[in-house]
Amino acid sequence: MRRYHAQHVTLRIRRCIGWLRNQRLASAILRSLRAGAERFGTRIVHFSVQFDHVHLVAEADDNRALTRAIKGLSVRIARAINRVLDRSGTVFADRYHARGLASPRAVRHAIAYVLCNYRHHTSDRLHPRWVDPLSSSGSFDGWATPPRIKTSHTLAAPQRWLLLSGWKLAGLISPATIPGPPS
Repeated sequence: MRRYHAQHVTLRIRRCIGWLRNQRLASAILRSLRAGAERFGTRIVHFSVQFDHVHLVAEADDNRALTRAIKGLSVRIARAINRVLDRSGTVFADRYHARGLASPRAVRHAIAYVLCNYRHHTSDRLHPRWVDPLSSSGSFDGWATPPRIKTSHTLAAPQRWLLLSGWKLAGLISPATIPGPPS
């Protein structure tokens, strides 16, 4: 990984944990994300909480920094979930998955995928300007049309060109984007 690359990270939760988008679990995850957004030379810039996984867009100083930060964030999230559910044990299904993003187009695609991921997983008819309240989409400034914003979750500010502004070379993002066919 190069210092200027962004990363798309996915954290999958074990099935026995249940639905992450319920209010108690989502609140615990959001608190954990805020607390762990800037650690070990890694910044979590965008996120979305889905039914059984969490997507992140991050930038890190190097592989070691990313590994330490995501491992620490995973522990923080796992402890919060276990506390809410009054349980102990493993929360994550496996190790995190990270994909390097080296071009403006790749970063734009990853941001659209993460912020609009709820549309990918639901068959509900959503207003074209609706954005996911369990994501960082409310604080995102790269929408092609202004979205309807109910909540705003800000994590870490990007410091590298690709996440600051480089991705905009590939075009702004519509809040109505559906990243891939619904599952």
